[in-house]
Amino acid sequence: MTAARPSYGWYGDDFTGATDTLASLAERDIRALLFLRIPTAEQLSAAGPLDAIGIAGATRSMAPEAMATELSAAGGFFAQTGVRLLHYKCCSTFDSAPRVGSLGAAAQSLRPHFANPFLPIVGGQPNLGRYCLFGNLFAAAGSGGPVHRIDRHPTMSAHPVTPMAEADLRRHLAVQGFEHIELVDYRGYEGTDPQEALAARLGSDPGAVLFDVSRIEDLAIIGKLMRRQMDKAPMLAIGPSSVAQALATAWPGTRHGTAMPEATARRSGPVLALVGSLSPVTRAQVEASSSYECIGIDTASLLSEPAYRLALQQDALAGLAAGSNVMLVTDRPSQAPGNAESVALATGRLLRDIMGAAAIRRLIVAGGDTSSLAVKSLDIWGLSYRAALVPGAPLCRAHSEDPNLDGLELVLKGGQMGPVGFFDAVAAL
Repeated sequence: MTAARPSYGWYGDDFTGATDTLASLAERDIRALLFLRIPTAEQLSAAGPLDAIGIAGATRSMAPEAMATELSAAGGFFAQTGVRLLHYKCCSTFDSAPRVGSLGAAAQSLRPHFANPFLPIVGGQPNLGRYCLFGNLFAAAGSGGPVHRIDRHPTMSAHPVTPMAEADLRRHLAVQGFEHIELVDYRGYEGTDPQEALAARLGSDPGAVLFDVSRIEDLAIIGKLMRRQMDKAPMLAIGPSSVAQALATAWPGTRHGTAMPEATARRSGPVLALVGSLSPVTRAQVEASSSYECIGIDTASLLSEPAYRLALQQDALAGLAAGSNVMLVTDRPSQAPGNAESVALATGRLLRDIMGAAAIRRLIVAGGDTSSLAVKSLDIWGLSYRAALVPGAPLCRAHSEDPNLDGLELVLKGGQMGPVGFFDAVAAL
């Protein structure tokens, strides 16, 4: 690998997860930058030497036809860039369905660009409380909360769009188009040569190989196995940020520094938060916050009444102008989940209008689909890593041609991420 030719690429199926992968790489001194769309030549030049290159997308909420259009273009870009491994970064809870965010549809669109027949699926991410045992996925409820089998998880089993009704990831993915998935369970890591366990599974010519992850130490073994395979031909991998964590343990050589070092002074001013997540974890964090002027958003009115949207904008701007931190919180969309995307788009437009008229130092967006669509509404072309906050939700720096946005600090938080005092802690930084 040369400095100008990154060997690792990742496509995030939503923005929050994409920033988690950015952090997983940057915290290990791997030069990484996350673009918010396929970058231009000028943006690539501005980024400088990269070891890893990412694109944040919104395919988690797309139908297969729209995914194919999006991912065919992205796969062509990554192949042309010369990455040896393309990581399709899915949610750590694997919530997906045949008609929404299908991981099978993602694989079908991306595999033609990567010749390696081996397709690894990494099934857990221990630092987020996600574990895969004998192919079955388990997840903690909130930060440090009790661990549930995913089909009994209090939130993910009742997800409004992609409820998880099956814990065995092989069965879950089979209905999305994966015909033959072999499993390397955690016992295969205990032998003298885990490569033998993988070779035995590859002997049946599977469409994909699922790897158990029961503890952080498993990732180093998985990373070595993937490294051996990707050296043979460019390869696609699917999974949460544990794919990046695994490869980082087997990264050749030592990296120095991160991409796009800070070039501007840190901003002053209030914090703006947009909360679109319906997760009980996020709602408890909102209720526990005391550092914000809270403004509720009636989603039905937001969608149908322009005067209501203008009033929300004016209320938020008045609070920010007075130096107060402001939190905009959406209620549960009417007729959910059918109009959830419309609500996310509308809140994105509201955010864009507020950001165009306010000077803030930090923006927090909570909710996977909300984060993707809201941040896409802003004139930002890239994100670099600034600092760790909580697992799954790092502090990032925006890159934009707009001086009002360039240097802005962003935190994109998924519904299950962070402790109860998350919002107040971010405001206090």
